[in-house]
Amino acid sequence: MSRDLLSGKVALITGASSGIGAAAARVFAEEGAAVVLTARREDRLATLVGELRDKGARAAYVVSDVSVAKEAARAVDFALAEYGRLDAAFNNAGIGGDRTPLHLMSDDVYDSIMDTNVRGVFNCLRYELAAMLEHGGGSIVNNSSVGGLVAIPAAAPYIASKHAVIGFTRAAADEYAKQGIRVNAVAPGTTRSEITADWFGRNPGLEELANSVTPQGRTAEPEEIAAAAAWLLSDRCPFLTGTVLPVDGGFVNQ
Repeated sequence: MSRDLLSGKVALITGASSGIGAAAARVFAEEGAAVVLTARREDRLATLVGELRDKGARAAYVVSDVSVAKEAARAVDFALAEYGRLDAAFNNAGIGGDRTPLHLMSDDVYDSIMDTNVRGVFNCLRYELAAMLEHGGGSIVNNSSVGGLVAIPAAAPYIASKHAVIGFTRAAADEYAKQGIRVNAVAPGTTRSEITADWFGRNPGLEELANSVTPQGRTAEPEEIAAAAAWLLSDRCPFLTGTVLPVDGGFVNQ
């Protein structure tokens, strides 16, 4: 382990049971952080924590659904009880939803996406900020998407939710800048995960189309997004807050 970027920090990662969240758990631990993982699937969290501990990392998990306020609070409280403070948080939990024309979109799909992607970030921010204020500051990264910067057809609630994540990021960054808390966001392009695997499986040719409009011509690996989040959470960029960092192979430049 390099024990470098996040050495000595305590980091909370939501949506940590798979995809970018699981990659973040590995990357943050490799960079020296004590990691607290949270998600809804306990079996995956337990397996991942076991893997990290076997490599010498400090790691623990708590099961929670961050779309529920009291469960988001429990995740933060668990980190404080386990390690005594919270220095960094990666609000990664999110879902993709159906690719359906807006006029055919159901209330259930809209509610599910907004509850996880928007209310979940709102819940986490409230409790993370409160914990960091009590311990002298910290750094938060929210996981948005290039869909928070541009439009993608047949995904209106998802696009709206990721724009909202950027709004929360900028508002919180402005509000807490003088109190020692930085808040930034990553905006991943097409990234290998369970969400994209589902989309690609139900929409043949979609991955090839996405890659064709990405200058690098490929799908990102989740570790590449996690590495960007680790840098934003680290002390290497102390004057950076309210920033949305596209990690997209150049997609938003098109």
